[in-house]
Amino acid sequence: MVAEEKHMPRGDKSSYTDKQKRQAQHIEASEKKEGRSEESAERIAWATVNKQDGGGKKSGSAHKHH
Repeated sequence: MVAEEKHMPRGDKSSYTDKQKRQAQHIEASEKKEGRSEESAERIAWATVNKQDGGGKKSGSAHKHH
């Protein structure tokens, strides 16, 4: 990987709710505490939020497919 690419933004997070962003920050901090790199911690955090909520903003319960 080229050094300049290392801290490039990973997609637009504006479609996420404040709660989802807070969750991702909390997960990222926990992952860093476990010794993960910044990049891995961020990737894991957003993957976890996506898995829990299915991606960006959702309105109402009609969007849940459980």
